[in-house]
Amino acid sequence: MTDQEHDFPATAFPSPLPWYARPAARAWSCAAPPPDARAFHTTLPGYAPTALHELPPLAAELAVARVFVKDESARFGLPAFKALGASWAIDRILARAAYRTPGATDTRTLRFVTATDGNHGRAVARMARQLGRRAHVFVPVGVHPAAVAAIEGEGAEVTAVAGSYDAAVHDARAAAAAPDAVLVQDMAWDGYEEIPALVVEGYATLFAEIDAQLDAVGAEPPALVAVPVGVGSLAQAAVTHYRSGSSAGRRGGRGTGTALLSVEPVGAACVLASLRAGRLTHVPTGATVMAGLNCGTPSTLAWPVLRDGLDAAVAVTDADSTSAVRELAELGVSSGPCGAAPLAGARAALTGSGSAERRAALGVGPDATVVLISTEGAAANPGL
Repeated sequence: MTDQEHDFPATAFPSPLPWYARPAARAWSCAAPPPDARAFHTTLPGYAPTALHELPPLAAELAVARVFVKDESARFGLPAFKALGASWAIDRILARAAYRTPGATDTRTLRFVTATDGNHGRAVARMARQLGRRAHVFVPVGVHPAAVAAIEGEGAEVTAVAGSYDAAVHDARAAAAAPDAVLVQDMAWDGYEEIPALVVEGYATLFAEIDAQLDAVGAEPPALVAVPVGVGSLAQAAVTHYRSGSSAGRRGGRGTGTALLSVEPVGAACVLASLRAGRLTHVPTGATVMAGLNCGTPSTLAWPVLRDGLDAAVAVTDADSTSAVRELAELGVSSGPCGAAPLAGARAALTGSGSAERRAALGVGPDATVVLISTEGAAANPGL
């Protein structure tokens, strides 16, 4: 990725690191997410907060007080966090008469359609199967055959698209125009925002769990939370949580809010490109082991929240992500390359050349608590 390829202003890069920072983001605030989704999740069979692992070796490496990894490798029996958003959105779809099949008296014939890089599609397929309904999932080039087989194993129809994630979204939109179908996408665009907003509401449960788990072990609210980014919906949930007062969010009574760092692959850094350009920006994508983050366009719903509420963004290489996968495994945490990206991103931000300036921009000192969101387990990307 180069400045010329994405028409970035040269002043946005203070160093060779693909990096953007806006410390003023910690002064921005927004409305809190509704609590309904978390209450709903606690009623689902098999619900339990996913583990929050403290990893002292990483704290020593990053020169902070404590590092925790939120481990989403076993959420509702699936190897990723996506079921939080899919379950809540589908529940609300079925509850609202506006989404019922025209001319039908119930929703039993409704078919759920989505595009996916893997985890979201499997979550939609699982929820559909549990509810006795059909799912049709579109997958782009680069999704591992084992991930496709896992979606098919949930009983979904899978259509392979000879193109990018954005191309798969295009085809899913077309399929969802059928009268018996509804699109359940975790990405928004003009005219399609209500369902992606429900998906984001579902993700709020993850961050509420973190607050309770940190409090239970006597940890300070996080100085830094690192979140992997594809279209930006999970990062939107993070910003909404930490900028709305949903979290304790104020460290040690000093009035300094949690800094939020987005992490993307260097070959699909659409949020970083958008932040640096100051407008929602599309980037061409290629192959990356971080398949779930291989997205070229941010969600229109997420973009203004990320623009105003993210402290920083960084892009990492496949090599850095796969190295982080191995190191987390050695520490007892199962993580795929998307889930390990926050560790790679935190390393890029907090260590190496120029790190003093980056740490200052993030407000991260030696007494800091850092939380890394590992969004998937190794089973989510078996081809690594």
